[in-house]
Amino acid sequence: MSMKIYYIIIAMIVLLTPSCQKYVDIPTNSTTGRLETAKDCQLLLDNDAVMNEGYPNDGELSADDLYLKDEGFQASTLDQSDRDLYVWSKNAIRASSDPQWLKPYYTVYYANLVLEQVDKLESKGGADQITLNTLRGSALFFRAFAFWQLAQIYAPPYSTTSSNQDLGLPLKLNSDISQKPTRSSVSDTYLQILKDLNESSNLLPETSLVPTRPNKAAAYAMLARVYLSKEDYSEAFIFSNLSLKLNNKLLSYSSLQMNDESAFFNAFNNEVIFHAVTNGNSVAINPFDIGRIDPELCNLYQDNDLRKTVIIAPVGDGSFRFIGNYAGGTASSKLFVGLATDELYLIRAECNARANRVVEAMEDLNILLKNRFTEPYTDLTAADSDKALTYILMERRKELLMRGLRWTDLRRLNRDTHYAKTLKRIVMGDSYILPPNDIRYTLLIPNEVIVNGIIPQNVR
Repeated sequence: MSMKIYYIIIAMIVLLTPSCQKYVDIPTNSTTGRLETAKDCQLLLDNDAVMNEGYPNDGELSADDLYLKDEGFQASTLDQSDRDLYVWSKNAIRASSDPQWLKPYYTVYYANLVLEQVDKLESKGGADQITLNTLRGSALFFRAFAFWQLAQIYAPPYSTTSSNQDLGLPLKLNSDISQKPTRSSVSDTYLQILKDLNESSNLLPETSLVPTRPNKAAAYAMLARVYLSKEDYSEAFIFSNLSLKLNNKLLSYSSLQMNDESAFFNAFNNEVIFHAVTNGNSVAINPFDIGRIDPELCNLYQDNDLRKTVIIAPVGDGSFRFIGNYAGGTASSKLFVGLATDELYLIRAECNARANRVVEAMEDLNILLKNRFTEPYTDLTAADSDKALTYILMERRKELLMRGLRWTDLRRLNRDTHYAKTLKRIVMGDSYILPPNDIRYTLLIPNEVIVNGIIPQNVR
């Protein structure tokens, strides 16, 4: 990044604090730090440490794919908030806003800076329209992506009956750090996310130079993901289909090169449409640390399922750890939460099954599984939509392990008694339970935000 805009890296706030200067250090008399040209805007968006990294991972710590042994739960590398979140303590809360809350709002801030500068460049003819469209579309995409990630843990699940009353996110839509928005409704939060994504899908090019830059396929894919989380399956089908028309590549797992530690996934492998990763602060989910994969889930992988050695690996004590990180490199605790074609095949398959298009649903599922099983692969068949949906949801859990999606899936599937699940953990001989649709599926906003801000906390 050029020094001309370097100062912006330190220009983000802890949202909604009464004293901006406590969290912001922006030179007010410098002429070297202004965002001026289209190139400046692109450089800002290309700062992947802010735009593509640092998304929340507390949903993974709270979901059912991961567990901790007693010695892991007691490890000195965990703090009390890690332990509280793991056992779904009613008062589980992060003290600091950084990184779970703060880092996604960095992304929002950068996106808003670019959007405002693009408006200025457009008014004075400061760049060609294609360039400006790409910049605007990219900024809108990043803002929507960050908002959605936050909404999955700090706002209640979308509900057609209560989302107008449920508290959503503070929707910061400009770069003025003196303006502190209150919490919107869940309905308005999703409306803003969808508005940004729909506009970005009309502005972005079909392809981009690198997967850290969004493109039209990424915008469609994100729209599919958002609509799925809203349980709007007709719209999720439309956008998963549109994205797959632009990019339908799949990796054949039989062709992957394995080594002693199984580090085979490139960060930008052929399935990746848009690259994004979580923050790396939680040792509990570091695949080389104390996190283990649920044995019930491990048993779902058949012997001829290559994911049994590609996504998980035995530790030596009878347990398994996660190794299938699309972020690249097994030692990273920054988990891939971006967009990839395998997720889209599963979204389209699920939407087809829910619309009673059983043949089409199983076609999509089998296209994916042919690239995951050893040959010869025998196509799965389903007699009806219920059976197809059961297959698809099982494969979704196996395929998208540790992708930052399980917590969202639990939140939406819990509304259906056929798929609702009571989560259970046993720690140090004590049992902990999280029933379906419990209010603890919405995490408490970090205490620093509440203490320094003007927004209400989530209900407990």
